[in-house]
Amino acid sequence: MIAAKMLLDKKREGLSLSTGEIQSFIAGFTTGEIPDYQMAAMAMAICCRGMDARETADLVAAMQNSGRTLTWRVPTADKHSTGGVGDKLSLVIQPLAASCGVFVPSLTGRGLGLTGGTADKLESIPGYSCSLSLEKFQEVVTKAGVSMAVQTDEITPADKKLYALRDVTGTVASIPLIVGSILSKKLAEGSDTLVFDVKTGVGTFMRTEAESVELATALVEGARANGRKAAALVTDMNEPLGYAVGNANEVAEAIEILKGRLKLPIVDLCVEFAALMVALEKPMDLDRARELCRQNLENGAAYARFEAMVEAHGGSLAAFGEKLASPVFKFTLQANQSGFVGNIDAHVVAKVAFQLGAGRAQAGDRIDDLAGVTLQVSRGDKVAIGAPLATICSSRTPDLLERNAGELLEAFSIVPEKPQPKELIVWRSST
Repeated sequence: MIAAKMLLDKKREGLSLSTGEIQSFIAGFTTGEIPDYQMAAMAMAICCRGMDARETADLVAAMQNSGRTLTWRVPTADKHSTGGVGDKLSLVIQPLAASCGVFVPSLTGRGLGLTGGTADKLESIPGYSCSLSLEKFQEVVTKAGVSMAVQTDEITPADKKLYALRDVTGTVASIPLIVGSILSKKLAEGSDTLVFDVKTGVGTFMRTEAESVELATALVEGARANGRKAAALVTDMNEPLGYAVGNANEVAEAIEILKGRLKLPIVDLCVEFAALMVALEKPMDLDRARELCRQNLENGAAYARFEAMVEAHGGSLAAFGEKLASPVFKFTLQANQSGFVGNIDAHVVAKVAFQLGAGRAQAGDRIDDLAGVTLQVSRGDKVAIGAPLATICSSRTPDLLERNAGELLEAFSIVPEKPQPKELIVWRSST
């Protein structure tokens, strides 16, 4: 074991760590040989001094190999999102890619903060369990073509320990550490192809396009350096994605998209990501992959994969339909002036959804599955005074609605002229 202090001194001075040094440090931290306070110091040194591309790739590999890794004998691909407001895209993209002949083993997460994670959304379906053993996870992928579950303790234990330290030491916002955390889990799940959705704007932690492009580039380079095919898109997160922001309401909207019933801008985004997964893994021409994805949304093949996944995870879509009909407290927000919807602030919408109960402040908090915001308008829509802008819901108390309605109104800007359409994709990597 290389002396931890020597490596701390080296990184503090801004010098590069060798492959062996990184492997030794992560292995020592995982086994407990290197104490938390030295790992916290290393995280801060990395946060301040950075890592070059080779160091970052070595960090990813060391964290990936700290636990079990999965291997597959079939073509596999997965998509990772840095998270956003109304980001139910994984619920559409993963089954859609699976319907095109790519197996999708997808280890996802629970939300902490303003919005619920993909696992929280899925577990709003009665009976759906995201907590599977790795053996069951592999069984579901093989049977249904896709599985979305949370990582077990066997996967990247180094990342689990390190993330807990980063959260309390002010080192979350470090691109090498972000890449190490994201990629180590994705590589451990065994996917041959990885596609990344890096959000940018007020509704995500990467506020500027430059920061988002830097992270997207680092993720692609790190994945390729570890032998995977990879691509990334930087997408706009200044406004909510689609209409629904919450948990159960987002699942309901995703189901409508999977059934080919909704024609929203985010449908094109879902098609683009799924097509990238298919085109990189099959391989297939990207235009042909887009065409196949659109066909499978229209003909029900994508929804069939989602249905099979839910059933394999123990969920009941029939019971979910009944749940959506459950009585809740509702309030409809109305426009106080006429004009066009110029902007809908994603951060404000997310904050209101959180305050209604759709997110958790601490890991043990209970989410209100039925709480959230459902927009009635989108950018560019013409509205008159009194027109409905959004419906807010809570199953806990009507007091929450009154307290949050005024704040939600501030999310909407009403302008005299119709604004120009906004592109959701702001940057893309080479493929």
